[in-house]
Amino acid sequence: MSNSSRNSMAVLVGRSLLVQALRVQAADRDRACRLAATFSCTNRYLFSKRAVHASVPSGHGAGARPYSSDAKDDLRVRYLDGEDDGIVVVGINRPKAKNAISKNLVKMMYDAVENIKKNNKVRSVILCSLVPGIFCAGADLKERAKMHQSEVGPFVSKARALITELGNLPVPTIAAIDGAALGGGLEMALACDIRIASNTAKMGLVETKLAIIPGAGGTQRLPRVIGVSLAKELIFAARVVDGAEACRLGLVSNSVEQNKSGDAAYLQALELAREINPQGPIAIRMAKLAINQGIEVDLATGLAIEEACYAQVIPTKDRLEGLAAFKEKRRPNFKGE
Repeated sequence: MSNSSRNSMAVLVGRSLLVQALRVQAADRDRACRLAATFSCTNRYLFSKRAVHASVPSGHGAGARPYSSDAKDDLRVRYLDGEDDGIVVVGINRPKAKNAISKNLVKMMYDAVENIKKNNKVRSVILCSLVPGIFCAGADLKERAKMHQSEVGPFVSKARALITELGNLPVPTIAAIDGAALGGGLEMALACDIRIASNTAKMGLVETKLAIIPGAGGTQRLPRVIGVSLAKELIFAARVVDGAEACRLGLVSNSVEQNKSGDAAYLQALELAREINPQGPIAIRMAKLAINQGIEVDLATGLAIEEACYAQVIPTKDRLEGLAAFKEKRRPNFKGE
């Protein structure tokens, strides 16, 4: 087969993959509408004004944040406003269980992810913990011990589906790891586009200690992030690394010195989200789609996917606004159109 034939075939395959990906996103939005009507949570899990100020680390001291053992507080989602409009902060809040993944948390996170997915005004998502010293300790083993053996498989499948949906969000996702992220907790972070950790955070896929394997994407995502050999080493040995070592391995993109309030990674993630916020939202979504689809195929097909994604931004009003702003030497006002 000639080079021109190969290139033509790559373009066709690339366009086909892009169409499929866009169809999946459209189907996900339709499914989200149906799911929203059946879940017990509200359309957008919002808090009272009092809870808003307490729910998200803000540099005023993590120790001052109130906690609740009420199941409805297991997850707190905040849609920021003002200059931070478009940033969504998803905070896990199970202090007594070290943010372990329970049936209720899976349900609430799934609802939150579906609501984010169908909201075109969202530009980035920060996944963090509201509990000092812990990101997520993995599966709730106390709850798991009470499950009948027939319940374990379906629960793991739901948790895996949740993490897959988190990874499929069309906007940038940032995991702010200010404490221990173990097992399923690290798998959630691995599903995010970017991971930022404090230097004191602990991370590891430790399932082999329990005679099981990572079951929510860890065996697939970790090798893609740090390479096959290192991933095998960490998983086989159930090794836990700190934030600085995780950065050296490429497990996280940035490691920051922890502060007195215990939210250094969150604050760094917020700064990154603020850098992303003013950029063209459609362009960001297409860039993420091109990267995620392209990384799984050969270079020629990946370039064709990039070409197809580029074609999606050409007719947008935002592109014309970007050109006008450049010409007029002003900050562009992108609207996602």
